[in-house]
Amino acid sequence: MKTLVIGSGGREHALARALALDPGVTEVHAAPGNPGTATVATLHEVDPMDGEAVAALALDLEVDLVVVGPEAPLVAGVTDAVTARGIPVFGPTAAAARLEGSKAFAKEVMEAAGVPTARARLCTTLEEVEAALDDLGSPYVVKDDGLAAGKGVVVTEDRAAALEHAGQCGRVVVEEYLDGPEVSLFAITDGRTVYPLQPAQDFKRIGDGDEGPNTGGMGAYTPLPWAPADLVEEVLATVLQPTVDELAKRGTPFAGLLYAGLALTAAGTRVVEFNARFGDPETQPLLSLLDSPLSPLLLGAATGTLDEVPPPSWRSGSAVGVVMASKGYPESASRGDVITGIEDAEALPGVHVIQAGTATEGGRLVTAGGRVLAVVGNGPDLAAARAAAYAGVAVVEFPGAQHRTDIAQAAASA
Repeated sequence: MKTLVIGSGGREHALARALALDPGVTEVHAAPGNPGTATVATLHEVDPMDGEAVAALALDLEVDLVVVGPEAPLVAGVTDAVTARGIPVFGPTAAAARLEGSKAFAKEVMEAAGVPTARARLCTTLEEVEAALDDLGSPYVVKDDGLAAGKGVVVTEDRAAALEHAGQCGRVVVEEYLDGPEVSLFAITDGRTVYPLQPAQDFKRIGDGDEGPNTGGMGAYTPLPWAPADLVEEVLATVLQPTVDELAKRGTPFAGLLYAGLALTAAGTRVVEFNARFGDPETQPLLSLLDSPLSPLLLGAATGTLDEVPPPSWRSGSAVGVVMASKGYPESASRGDVITGIEDAEALPGVHVIQAGTATEGGRLVTAGGRVLAVVGNGPDLAAARAAAYAGVAVVEFPGAQHRTDIAQAAASA
C-alpha cells in the first residue's frame, strides 16, 4: 500500500513513522512534511489547504490512501476534494469536521445525541457574554467558536480577562466549568463502527503545575493507571457511538479520527470538546504503543469497511511524550536556533524524537515554530517511560528551549 500524509507537524511525523513501520505499507509520502518526516517518508511540496492540489499529488503518486492530519484542511474540505477523485481519505468531510470547526455545532450535536457535556451559551455580543458569565458562574470558560490552534479557550476567575478574550473572538461559546481530571480518548470510525484507542492525558499549560497560558500541548502520556477500569466502554456507549450515529442520521457521516476531550467530574464523565483528527501531543506516545498495523485501521475507516478489520491492540508498558518549545512560546516563537542532540537522544533505550516546528538551514537542523519537537520515552511502567523521556530531553539542545518537568509525574508517583 502507498500512503500520503498531509501536514507538517509532530502528529504527521508520528503518523508517517507508524506507517513506515507497518509491514503492509510499501511507500510513505508526506506533504509538505518536515525534516523529521523526511527520515521516514518522501516529501513533496503542496499547500495542505488546497484540496485540488492534494488530489492531484495523490493521483500523480498513485497512492492507495491519503491521511489528512491537521484540522484546518479537514474543515476546509480537503477530504471532499480528494474523495471526489476516487481516492480513499482518512479524515472527515467538511460537513462532519464541523464537529471541531464550530463549538456551537458540536454542542448542538451533543444535545441531539444525549451526550453528557457542560451547559453552554452561544454568544455573538459582549452583552450576551456578560449575561452568560452571570448565569454560568466562575471559573469562567470562554471558547472561540471556530478553530484557534488549541489556544482559543480561556479558563479564568478574572471576569475582565474572560470578557477581553470574548471581545477578541467574535462568536464564542461560554460554558460552565467542569471540575475533575481531563482525559483524551481517540476513536477510529468509518461512520458506523467505532474503535476506541486507549486513553491518554495531555498538559495544555506552558508551566509546571499547570501554570501560565494555554498552549497546543506540552506533553502527554498513556495509559492512565488511575482511570476507571470501565472508562473506555462507558465513553464508547455514552459519547462516541451516539455522536457517530447522530452525524450519520443527519446525512453527514463522520469517518476518520473522533477525539473526545473529557472531564471526569464529580457528577460523571462530561465532554469538554470534540476534535476531528489525531490530537497533538497525545498521538506521539499513543502510536508508540500501538501493536496493530496502522494502515488497515485507517483504510477501513476511509472505505467503510472498519468492521472487517480487527480492533486495535496495544503493547504492554507505558509511553510519555515531553514537548520542547522554542523561546517565547506561546506568545511568540523563536526561529532559526540550531538544534543538536537528537541522534544522541534516539541512541538511548526506549527513546525516539518526533519533530514538529523544525527546518533545515545551511545543512543544520533549526527551530521553525513554537512547539519544536517531542521526546517520547517508552518503558515497562509509567515511571520508567518518564525517566526515558526526560533522559532524552536532557541531551537535546537549542537556545531558549523550554519544557515542563512534571509530565506524568503525579501519575507515575501515585
